[in-house]
Amino acid sequence: MNHTMPILFSLLRQELSRIFHDEGLLIFLLLVPVGYPLLYTYIYNNEVAREIPIVAVDLSATPQSRQFLRMTDAMPDISIVCHTGSLNEAKRLMQRGDAYGIIYLPSGFSRQLHTDNQAHVTLFCDMSGLLYYKALLTACTDVALQMNRIIQARLTPGETPREIAIHTAPIRHESISLYNPQGGFASFLIPAVLVLIIQQTLLLGAGLTTGTDRDHGLPPSRIFSASRLTARSIAYMLLTSATSAWMLIGVPHLFRLPQLADAATLAIFIIPYLLSCIFFALTLSHLIPNRESCMLVFVFTSIPLLFLSGISWPGSNIPVPWKLFSWLFPSTFGINGYVRINSMGASLTEVQTEWIALWAQTGFYLLTALFPYRKKGKPT
Repeated sequence: MNHTMPILFSLLRQELSRIFHDEGLLIFLLLVPVGYPLLYTYIYNNEVAREIPIVAVDLSATPQSRQFLRMTDAMPDISIVCHTGSLNEAKRLMQRGDAYGIIYLPSGFSRQLHTDNQAHVTLFCDMSGLLYYKALLTACTDVALQMNRIIQARLTPGETPREIAIHTAPIRHESISLYNPQGGFASFLIPAVLVLIIQQTLLLGAGLTTGTDRDHGLPPSRIFSASRLTARSIAYMLLTSATSAWMLIGVPHLFRLPQLADAATLAIFIIPYLLSCIFFALTLSHLIPNRESCMLVFVFTSIPLLFLSGISWPGSNIPVPWKLFSWLFPSTFGINGYVRINSMGASLTEVQTEWIALWAQTGFYLLTALFPYRKKGKPT
């Protein structure tokens, strides 16, 4: 014991010194966790898309069609930037990027309304951004419902205002999104991205370290050592604890994202997540043949892991084989647990499944990370 501790402290100093003297490790383990969340959150900080430019094609040119367009233009999400009498001209405006949608009212719009038939409004949208489609569809749907109530009121003469209100809207309703009342994109996506960054930067750091050792031709006894594994794990834990506090607490507070977490609950939950990510990264680092290969792991796994977590795509609709596959990654349980604790105010009991799963992954990946060390090297 007396001989092991000095060796461990010496290796820990070597690992920390290596991180601060290797530009790649310094970028991936410190600068990326500090800077990337700021950049990513700043981009989406507006939360919702407003005043999206669209084109109106009104072939009816009647008071009813103009009323529909005025009410649509008054909606906060979209803005009619041009009126044209040709659908082809509207399409050319979209192709030039001057607009992201088209509202098309046919020539028979008012005639259909006056003959007790359904009128049709056609929407065209640039699907390169789903927010454009959501804004245009939501605005036009709301306007159509408002005009329906106006038309119904006109068709019931002689009724009192109270009777008209009951006739046109017998059931009053109000839609409020729980835990994200403004429907913001940042409040929905950023918490998951922040948790994923922790895992991915550790993958980059561990892979870069092992790949560098192999590029330098170090023998397995130098690369694979149980003492070195311990020292490297402690070094990663020290650095990641600090950067994780910044990402999971500082960044949401700075950009005023929803934060309902109890500090003690969040800390207790994050500890096994960090440990599982560290040992998961060290396990995969054994497969990295050179310094550059770790970048491929980062690029080709980040987006799929975000989808597999069940945040950007409902977990209930993920096929069972893919769901089982997602359980191999700490980010799956870390994202779901953190979002429920931070954005929904869940207690540790309510995320017990994710917490236990992270501890199980910690034990499993500790064994898988330690096995090659014992097989290929001797303690130094």
